[in-house]
This record gives sequence, C-alpha cells and structure tokens, in this order.
Amino acid sequence: MSQSPAGRFTPEMRTSAFYASFFTGSGAAVMFLPIWLSEKGITPEQIGIINALPIFVILLFNLVIGRVADRAKDWRQVIVIGALIGGIVPIGLFFVNEFWGILLFWTLAALPGGAVGPVLDAATMRLARRIGSDYGRMRAWGTVGYMLFNGLTGYLVVWFGAGVFVPLFVGMAIVRALVSLQLPAFRAPAEQKTISAVTEAPAAKRLRDVAKPWFILPLFGFCMIFATHIVLNAFGSLIWKEQGIPENIIGPLIALGSASEAAMMFLWKRFGGKISARSVMLISAGAAALRWCVMGLEPGIAVLIVLQLSHGITFAIGYMGCVHFIANWTDESIAAETQSLFVVGQQLLTVLSVIGFGWIVQGYGAHAFFAASAMALVGGFCIWLSLQMRPAKAK
Repeated sequence: MSQSPAGRFTPEMRTSAFYASFFTGSGAAVMFLPIWLSEKGITPEQIGIINALPIFVILLFNLVIGRVADRAKDWRQVIVIGALIGGIVPIGLFFVNEFWGILLFWTLAALPGGAVGPVLDAATMRLARRIGSDYGRMRAWGTVGYMLFNGLTGYLVVWFGAGVFVPLFVGMAIVRALVSLQLPAFRAPAEQKTISAVTEAPAAKRLRDVAKPWFILPLFGFCMIFATHIVLNAFGSLIWKEQGIPENIIGPLIALGSASEAAMMFLWKRFGGKISARSVMLISAGAAALRWCVMGLEPGIAVLIVLQLSHGITFAIGYMGCVHFIANWTDESIAAETQSLFVVGQQLLTVLSVIGFGWIVQGYGAHAFFAASAMALVGGFCIWLSLQMRPAKAK
C-alpha cells in the first residue's frame, strides 16, 4: 500500500508548510491594502477603521476559541476548521467596492485566521518540545511566506494593476485552507523541553495561577511594542508612497523586515536558551523605540533599508521571548487559552493604536512614528518593572 503524502513528511515539515501558507494573504495586504483602499476613495480615517475592526471582532472570539481548542481532542481540529472557513469567506471581496461592503467582508475574511493564530502558536510550541524540535524554525516559515508575498505583490501590481490584489488575496486564502488538511496531530503525553525551561516552579494549570503582575506586565509591555508594528503595517506603504518611494521599492522594503524576522527565528535556538525571555523582550523594546524615532524623521531609502533590517530585533526576538515565557510557566491544558489571552492584549492595544494613528497620520504623516517610539518605551518600562518584581533567573 502506498504511503499518503502526509505520511511521507515529518510533523515538523507539515507544520512548517502550513505556516508558510498562513501569512501569505497578510503579506499581500500589508503591501497593497492601504493603497488599494485609497484608490477606491477610502480616507485614512476609514483605512484605520478597516484595519482595526477585524482585530476588535477577533478579540471577542479569541479566548473562547482558545478554551475550546484546549478541551478538544487535538488543537488541529480548531486550526483546520478556521482555515477552511477562511478560504471561503474572502470570495465576497470580489463583489464590494465601497466602505461598508469592504469593511464587512474584510472583517469576515480576517476573523478565522486571526482567531486560530494563537492556537497554532501554542500547539506548535508544545509539538516542538514534545519531539525535541525547534518552534522558531517552524514559525519562521510563516515569515518566509509573508515575506515572499510582500515582495511579489509590489511587482504584480506594477505588471497587472490594482485589480490583481483581490484575486491574489483570495487565492492565498484557498491555498492555506488546502494545506491545513495535512497538519499533524499536535498532542502527545510526554513533553521534551528543549529551550529555556523553568525548573524552580511547576507549570500553572489555571489562568488565575499566573494572573500576577510579574507575569502580566511583560506581556502587556510587549503588546504595546507589537501594536507599534501594526501601525507600520496599516500605514507604512501609504506614508512611503507619499514620500515619493516607488511601489516596486515599497514591497521589497517590507520584505526586508520579514527577511530579518525569519532569519532571527531560524537562529533563535542558537541563543534562545542563553538569555531570559524577558531580557530579550526588553532588548526588542529599546530597539523598537529607536527604530520608530528614526523613521519619524522621514529618512531616505538607504536608511529605511537599515531600519527594516532591524525588524528581527524590534519584533522577532520579543515575540519569541513572549511565546517561550508563556510556555515556560503554563501547563499544556491551558496552552491555547493563555496564548489567546496574550493575543487579546495585542489586539486591544492594536485597535486603539490603529484608530488613533489614523488621525495622527492624517495630520502629521511620518511624524506619527514619534508616538510609536514613545509607546515602545512605555512597553519596555513594563517589562523592566516585571524583572524587578521577579529576577530574570526565573526566565
């Protein structure tokens, strides 16, 4: 009997393949959504709402979906269902051209992927520790897919015009749905911790066991840092276009940030166990504050290249630190729920930031990044405060 295609590949390879498809639509949207909306007569304030409303809706479902996923036989079931729904709903974008219709279908299109994202991260982290693999290496393929469509979208728009955006986005959603069908089972009884494991305290089996300031503060702090990156996603391409940077340069610029992120995730295992999770989160905060401050000065392409290459420090290591921090202190029975709670924090701050920055960008353009720099500094202070409450030796 011939072996099935899924059976010929390891769980790590199958999970990596899904990650590679998971963020492709987002990669295309980051590159061209603001420009596509602007060409349809959508104002910057409305662009902020279109970016923010899906996040607000997702956060209403995240904790519930995380809890359901933790109680399911395997996290895979929730991930596959979300991917299949997410492959069908975006088709509605072909039939809308004005603000309210776009708002409705963009929100519905973003909901399934956004809701199962934290479940996928939690499941992959547990799979990595169980089989002695590397979460960062699997997660990095998500950034590779994102990066590929950052760069590719810019060229496709130049070659085929703005009309290519919706078919490209819908096509990637369908591909993601199909790839989800080959995902492995994630649960197993034994766990092999491979990085930055905590030995001085047992993993919490209830959320209230970790609902303490030293645990919440660093996650909240990084949520602020995360929100500043979403501001770049929402308005970066539009701001750069207004600065006179060509569209076929904007895509590769965004892709450079993704390349830096992927490289850092691929290399994470080399140094991830040598420094505490909160320490790398603090490093990301300082780097982010500096990055946004310089970006607010409206630098040229050469400086933007350097700033985009810093993305691996301003985002990737902080995000990896958060995921490991959560996994170190929580049991598998609340893995997806805790990760979802972290994502809810990201989304709440992102909603407020994107809506607020819509107004700031309208009035101040690139100088809005100075406010993002201040946000990153406040986030870094929260992480530092946690380190004072509980020393870094506790990871």
